[in-house]
Amino acid sequence: MKFRPRPHTEPEINLIPFIDVLLVILIFLMLTTTYSKFTEMQLTLPVANADAQRDRPREIVVAVSSDGRYMVAREPLAGRSVDEVAAALRRAASASGQGSVVIISADAQVSHQSVITVMEAARREGLAQLTFAAQSGAK
Repeated sequence: MKFRPRPHTEPEINLIPFIDVLLVILIFLMLTTTYSKFTEMQLTLPVANADAQRDRPREIVVAVSSDGRYMVAREPLAGRSVDEVAAALRRAASASGQGSVVIISADAQVSHQSVITVMEAARREGLAQLTFAAQSGAK
């Protein structure tokens, strides 16, 4: 018996159901994904307690006036350079001991560069703990 050869046909792959399934998965993932903010700035603001005055010998307060003059630990500085501010921070840190916290109390109208100068001087002296003083909005 002689059989006729069957015609050889290429199998077809239908992609439409595959695309439908992928779209459903994509929509599911988009709806169930949570997004986190990684650009949040975390600040430690000082808290004032009017009832009791606490002794804080390890704080170095740097005041910056609106015209760019500096006071470190209530001593005015003659110059305005990073080196002079760093030298004053070094003297104040040696008097207050290791682990000092630098509190920058700047006028609201002071230039941004004046505050950056204090931060750079603190970095040079190895004072890594910085905080900013601020008034509350309620009067």
